[in-house]
Amino acid sequence: MKVILKQDVKGSGKKGELLNVSDGYARNFLIPRGLAIEANAQAMNEFNSKQAAAAHKIEVEKQAAADLAKRLEGKTVKLTAKAGANGKLFGSVTSKEIAEEVKKQFGADVDKRKIVLEGDIKAFGSYTAQLKLYPSITASMYVVVGEAD
Repeated sequence: MKVILKQDVKGSGKKGELLNVSDGYARNFLIPRGLAIEANAQAMNEFNSKQAAAAHKIEVEKQAAADLAKRLEGKTVKLTAKAGANGKLFGSVTSKEIAEEVKKQFGADVDKRKIVLEGDIKAFGSYTAQLKLYPSITASMYVVVGEAD
């Protein structure tokens, strides 16, 4: 019997999966406990439309990430920081500060956890940052740290 799981079932599958299980398991365990529904025509229609909607959503997110990557690729973010006498910063420039500057300068909302730096930024100069916008979609940006007035 084909069933669509409404919840995760240990040993069987995850929520939303279409499974082929024995009739007794479906009628005596899964369906009475509300863990699954029988895969009739209406349920299959709903299942297929949910899968299509999820695929469309993923495609839209991927396209948005690709557009953002194209817009930010090779751009330079300018930051200022205070430093001591020898050009060493008080503290360091964090990915949170870089994300705020990207939003301010380019109007792009980038999560600070998606910014990958080669190392800590603890001195003035130019650095490279990778923005992981979506799996397999990244953009390289330059971060220039200058002296605050």
